Amino acid sequence: MFSLKSPFQIIVPALFAITVCAFGQAPNTDYQILKIEPQFLESPAYGGARYDKRGARAKEWLEVEVTFQWQPRLRDPKYTDELTFNYYILLKNKSPLYPQGTLLVGSVTHTSIPQERDMHSVVYISPRTLERFFDGRVPGNVEQALVDVGVTVTKQGQEVAATSWKSRSGSWWPQFQQTPGFVLNKNETPFAPLAWDYYEAIKPRASAQ
Repeated sequence: MFSLKSPFQIIVPALFAITVCAFGQAPNTDYQILKIEPQFLESPAYGGARYDKRGARAKEWLEVEVTFQWQPRLRDPKYTDELTFNYYILLKNKSPLYPQGTLLVGSVTHTSIPQERDMHSVVYISPRTLERFFDGRVPGNVEQALVDVGVTVTKQGQEVAATSWKSRSGSWWPQFQQTPGFVLNKNETPFAPLAWDYYEAIKPRASAQ
């Protein structure tokens, strides 16, 4: 016999289905940040160079390298025109002047990104900047120097990936005051000609008018 269901019997399964759909959807994983690796590196000395005025030991830069991939579900297009990597580097320099530490921010835009795994983006903080924000006493390792590093990836202004070096509790960086102007892309450092094919191509910054 045909039986009529009560409104409750109809609504509850429908709501359950909506809930499963909303929370069970797989995120867009076409773009993924696989790893964030901060480390200290000495200023490079190029082989065979005769002109060297340093006289003392080379100073150290902070390098933040990101390993990422683009593995779309469709084969075409085979290249993404541009991806912008936004870096949020929270220094462990708490003081009366910087009660929460200093959040250095910067970005780099890469061009012609192929469908590949294990691609790389990188930014740097100069030795002088580190001395400035640590009052001349730069820590000896990244664990002592950094609270965390956050990275987001945007495509045409839309965020397509985000993660942190340490935290897994979401985007923590909006709560901090941002300090721009001190995060450099590779082409703005003495590391520019090194490992050229290892990192993705960088879009030049627009010239100031």
